[in-house]
Formats: sequence, structure tokens, C-alpha cells
Amino acid sequence: MELRDLIVTPIIIFLVYAGAYWIRPRVTDSVNRRYFIPALTVRIIGALAVGFLYQFYYDGGDTFNYHTHGSRIVWEALTDSPITGLKLIFSKGELTGETFKYASRIVFYSDPSSFFVVRIASVFDIITFSSYATTAVLFSVLSFAGMWALFITFYNQYLHLHAPIAFATLFIPSVVFWGSGIMKDTVTLSALGFLTYSVYKLFIKKQYSLSNVLLLFFSAMIIFSIKKYILLCFLPAVLLWVYASRIKRIKYAVLRFLITPVMLFVLVLSSYYSVVLVGENDSRYAVDRIAKTAQITAYDIGFYTGKDAGSGYNLGELDGTFEGMIRLLPAAINVSLFRPYLWEIRNPLMFLSALESAALFLITLYLLFRLRFKILKGVFNPSILFCLAFSLTFAFAVGVSTFNFGTLTRYKIPLLPFYVLSIFLMLDYSNKERKLDVLEETE
Repeated sequence: MELRDLIVTPIIIFLVYAGAYWIRPRVTDSVNRRYFIPALTVRIIGALAVGFLYQFYYDGGDTFNYHTHGSRIVWEALTDSPITGLKLIFSKGELTGETFKYASRIVFYSDPSSFFVVRIASVFDIITFSSYATTAVLFSVLSFAGMWALFITFYNQYLHLHAPIAFATLFIPSVVFWGSGIMKDTVTLSALGFLTYSVYKLFIKKQYSLSNVLLLFFSAMIIFSIKKYILLCFLPAVLLWVYASRIKRIKYAVLRFLITPVMLFVLVLSSYYSVVLVGENDSRYAVDRIAKTAQITAYDIGFYTGKDAGSGYNLGELDGTFEGMIRLLPAAINVSLFRPYLWEIRNPLMFLSALESAALFLITLYLLFRLRFKILKGVFNPSILFCLAFSLTFAFAVGVSTFNFGTLTRYKIPLLPFYVLSIFLMLDYSNKERKLDVLEETE
């Protein structure tokens, strides 16, 4: 905490709230307006809390490497020579005579995905005078904007579920905390919200506009630049959403029955090529290398770089083959959604994560008990299919490649809004089924 944080942060927070109150009537209605300011507030608190956690608990870490050992140096270059500063912001990791004395001090300069976050922080630093706390506040605004777009996507489909949808997209504690500060997760979470919104507008509602196309392109580009594996899980799920929505609109049951196998074939084919396209220029995410990448990443985080955290887990042997990875699928999904268990707690942060996981486990059990065999029928709603496909695929991807509860808590936040949404949507389906049963009994 520096003097500039104490001076600049209150001013920027005041301007953020002034802008929020000005824009709120334009992006809300009489029902969802109540969530707008509280959702923004918890994210600002979350962003500042992450800074305090890394400063006083971890004594450093990624968020300070992005800013103090990243964008702060770019800001110094900008104040010394704007041209040199701009060259740093738009550089591709090269070292030149002009930029060397600055670039050589930037921790993530040679890591393109991490340096992308440094670039964003550098732009924010221009108006925050490189105040960490103030830049963190602007990251929280970015996160809020993307998650509000996600909220609106599902709110427009299920107006009567405004409160559950608001909780799932705006107020899940771990998502708010880990998805608000100066982190990769904040940027990708925001972009994921915007990407889902633009897909819904363009391909589900068929509202074609230049703004929606640009939003789709830039949000996908941001995720691709920072965490490609999110797109690897998202693209097949979103294609399933689009195809299922098309099938649902077909009025005649016979035609739906005949066209479904064709759609499934097209879905599998397009999903495969979308995954190939994402990993085309990165050997780590090539289809034939994904299992090996998962093995290397899991063992590195679990047994080397993350071993001192004291929160490792082991799902079994990863042999670097696709078959070996698939064998761990149930355990990987389970660890992402429902662990750490309460008896696996080893530090205060794990306690909070375990409470959230336990709550998720109990509500999942309740759903299974409530729907029983009808759950398969409820799943065939296009939006539920999409949410489940993405959340479960992503749960498998991060669960099998992390092997550390502390890291997993951050990595899994993109799946949580979608998984919780799927639960609420299926519970809503259950309520409708019960009402139909009651009507049939009274007739």
C-alpha cells in the first residue's frame, strides 16, 4: 500500500460509481436493477481483498508480478519516454536497445499470455498513476461488465429466475474473489461472459449487428491469447447449444427425429475441427498432445512449483496418453466440483473453498433426489445442455491437470457460474413438472 493508492483510489472509485449510476438505467429494468450496484460493489471489494491476501498472506505472487513487476515498469517507461513505453506495450517479447533496461525487469515479458495481462494493466496505469489498488478496481469493473453480460444472457431467457441467475453469475463467493483482481482469471472470466452474450445474440436470437460481431471476435481473441484451454472446452459446448436450439425450433416431431442424427454428426465434426483450430499454432494444445500437456502441468503444479503450498492432491497416475487421462474423468470432475472435502482442510483458504464445495455437493444431491429419472428429460433443454457440457468438460480439464487445491480454486472459477446455472434451471424444470403432475391429478 502506497501513498498514491490512498490518494487515487478513492477518486477512481467515486468516478466508477458515478458512471455506474449513470449507465444503470440504460442496461437494467425494474426487476434486475437491484443487482447492479451490489454486484459491482462485491467485485471492487474482491479486487482489493486479493491484493491484501497476496501482500500480507502470500508476501507476493502473480498479481504483483503483473503490476509491481510488470505494468509499473511499463508506466515508468511511458513517463521517461512515451515512445519507448508504447513499444513495450505493443512488443512481442523482443529485446531492443530502447526497451531492454525496462523489459529485462518485467517478470512476464517473455510469456505472451501473462504479458497480455501486463498490457491491460499498463493501459489502466496511465489513468491510475500506476496505483496497484486503483488498477485493481478497474480490473474489477472489467470483470463486472463481462459477468453482467452473462447475467443478462440467461435473465432474458428466464425472467422469473432473476434471483437464482443473479447469484450464479454475480455473487458466487470464490468467483467474485478470484475473478476480480489483477489476474489472468479476471480477464478471461470477463471475456467468457461477453463471448457467451455475443453467441446468444448472434446465433440463438439471430440479432445480427456489427457490435455483436466485434464483441464475439475480441472476447474470443482475448481468451485465445491468455488461456486457450477455455476455448477448447467452450467451443464444443456452444456448438451444442446452437444446434440444440435449432432442433428445438423444428415444429414437427418426425422431422426432429430424422434431423437429430445429422445434427449430431455435424456437431461432432465441427467440434473436432474447432478444437484443432484452437490448438493449430500451439503444440501444447494440439489434439494429439493434450494428454501429455495435462500430465506435465499436473505434475509440475502438484509436485514441483506448488508442492510448498501444502494443498496437493493426486487422482492417480497420468501416463500422458488420452486413454489414461479419460480413466481419471470421474475423479477429475469430482475434485473440481466437490473437493476439497471438509476433512481435507489444511489452511484457512481451503476451509472457505471446502464450505463452497460442500454446498455445491449438497445442492447437487438435492437435485438428483428431486428429479430422479426425470433428470434426463430436463437436461435436453438447450441452455441446460450448454451449461452442463461446458462446466463438466472444464471441470475435467482443470481437475486432471492441476493436482493442487489452491491453484484449482482459481482455475475452476469459469465453470462455477455455468454449473450453478444448470442446477437452477433443472430445479425450475422440476417445479414445472410437479405443477403439471398436480394438474393431471385434479383433472
